[in-house]
Amino acid sequence: MAPPIVPASTGFTLAWSDEFNGADGSLPDASKWTYDIGGGWGNQELEAYTNRATNAQIKSGNLVITAQKETFTGTDGITRDYTSARLKTQGLFNQAYGRFEARIKIPAGQGMWPAFWMLGQDITTNGWPQCGEIDIMENIGREPTIVHGSLHGPSSASQTADETSSVSLPNNANFAGDFHVYAVEWEPAQIRFYVDSNNYATFNKSDWPTNGTWVFGHPFFIILNVAVGGSWPGAPDATTQFPQQMLVDYVRVYTKQ
Repeated sequence: MAPPIVPASTGFTLAWSDEFNGADGSLPDASKWTYDIGGGWGNQELEAYTNRATNAQIKSGNLVITAQKETFTGTDGITRDYTSARLKTQGLFNQAYGRFEARIKIPAGQGMWPAFWMLGQDITTNGWPQCGEIDIMENIGREPTIVHGSLHGPSSASQTADETSSVSLPNNANFAGDFHVYAVEWEPAQIRFYVDSNNYATFNKSDWPTNGTWVFGHPFFIILNVAVGGSWPGAPDATTQFPQQMLVDYVRVYTKQ
C-alpha cells in the first residue's frame, strides 16, 4: 500500500499525481506520460529508449522501468546493446513552483544511471540550458551510497551555470536497497532538495553564479529514466547484472497554499 498523500512539509495542496495502480503489465497512463525514443542524448549513453512494455510497465502498484542487455535497432537506425525507457510529462503536465516528489527504488550496478528530474517546458523553443534543468535525484552505479541533486542553467562565461550537492544515507547504506522519497520544494528564489525528510541542499537565486541566469521562474515538466552508460557513469562491466529495474511507487506534485 502506498504511503498516505502527506508531504514532508506543511502548507501544500496536491495538484497532480500518478500512483501507478493500473493492472499488472499495463502501459503507463498515456494521459500523463509520453516517451523519449532513441539513444545517445548528448551524454554518450549506450541504451536505446523505447516505448515497449518490456521497458516500462505497471506491476504491483509501481511503474517499473527496466534496463535490459539486448541487441536492438531503434527508429534512428542505430543498433545498440541495451534498451531502457525515458518517460516524461512534456505536453501533458507542467508546473512552476511547489513540491515535486517521487518514492523510488533505484537500480544498482556499474554503468547504471537512474534519474528523476525536470526540464523547462520552453526547451523546444529556447533549447538547453536556457530552458533550465532541475535534477531531483541522480545516481551513478559506481556510487551506490550517494545521490545527487542539481540545478543547471545558462551562463555567459561557459555553457552552463550549475549548483550541485550530494547526500548519503545513515550508516552509508546503499540507496538501491529500499524505496526512498526524493523531492524538491521550489519557490521563486529558492529550491530545496530532500531525501526522505532530510533537507540536504538549498540553492538560492542570490547565490547563483555571477555569470549565470536564474531560469527557474516558469513551468517545468517531469522525467523518469534509467540510462545505461554515458560520460558520467561509464559503461557497464562484467560485474553489472541485467536486467536492472527502477521501481516508482508514485509521483506527486503539490502547489503551495
